[in-house]
Amino acid sequence: MSSVELPVEYVPLVPVEELSVRSADGIRLHVEVHGQPGAPTVVLSHGWTCSTAFWAPVIRELSDRYRVVAYDQRGHGHSEIPPSRVRYSTRALAEDLAAVLARTVPAGERAVVAGHSMGGMTIMAAGGRPDVAERTAANVLISTGPAELVAELTVLPEAVRSPGLRRFLHRRLLLSRMPLGPVTPVSRAALKYATMGPGSPAGQVEATARIVHACPTAVRANWAGVLGRLDVRAGLGRIAAPTAVVVGTADRLTPPVHAHRMVAELADPQGLLLLPGVGHMSPLERPVEVAAEIHRMAATHLAAEAPAAVAAAAFAASAASAASAAERTTVA
Repeated sequence: MSSVELPVEYVPLVPVEELSVRSADGIRLHVEVHGQPGAPTVVLSHGWTCSTAFWAPVIRELSDRYRVVAYDQRGHGHSEIPPSRVRYSTRALAEDLAAVLARTVPAGERAVVAGHSMGGMTIMAAGGRPDVAERTAANVLISTGPAELVAELTVLPEAVRSPGLRRFLHRRLLLSRMPLGPVTPVSRAALKYATMGPGSPAGQVEATARIVHACPTAVRANWAGVLGRLDVRAGLGRIAAPTAVVVGTADRLTPPVHAHRMVAELADPQGLLLLPGVGHMSPLERPVEVAAEIHRMAATHLAAEAPAAVAAAAFAASAASAASAAERTTVA
């Protein structure tokens, strides 16, 4: 049992509703609904080895003015573990998102969809799907990348200079089936180094460690195999909805090079938000800024669904918060 106390902002919230959604291949997905019934909808898709618990601090920021839907990716959290490796694929990710949107976003309405890491890859994998596009007003791609993940990893120290050796070692690290075991001081330190910014406090690291260590080893390894050969660039280019990109400058798993490439390939880019000193777990590390970016996109692109006062308040909050804590690159 860990001796580090979990700060209240990282404690998962009790949802106002829980749903069980079946994907196209029959896999059951656990879905939570938070916030304000009848308000504009935000859908959150988490990353590799995480769960709906990962979004807790962001949900706290959003739930006073939005209906917030968060779901466990297949194999994660309370969702069903696929019975075979063939059920792990980017196509399955896209079908899962489509199923969640169909169940939680009423016909004729749209949502802002935000995805972190593998959740962002989910959005890209679903690019061009009419069943996703018709329920999507805008996207936020957070700490993610479309391809060449192993080649761009910066987990290993710079002393390992050979590109071939770096790719080999990074791939072995990614595909490891070693059980993570209980959270310990050593595992916390290793996880912080690989996934978080150097300034992350103990409570953030503890929250991250508890979530990541809860992911079953086989699920972690099977999804790692998908990520190791990931290429969703075609889907990225087919995303028609306005899309913002967020990344931490200290992200070792999906470094800023991916963010710049995504912005260049998007049909309707809505800016790149750089979070100084932040690692890969940006929604946990900087929930206020990440939520503010989601607010900004919702206030702009869900204005027809939202009352004017709510939209104006959301825009003001997002602009003030993001301007004070991050660097935004505006895309013409």
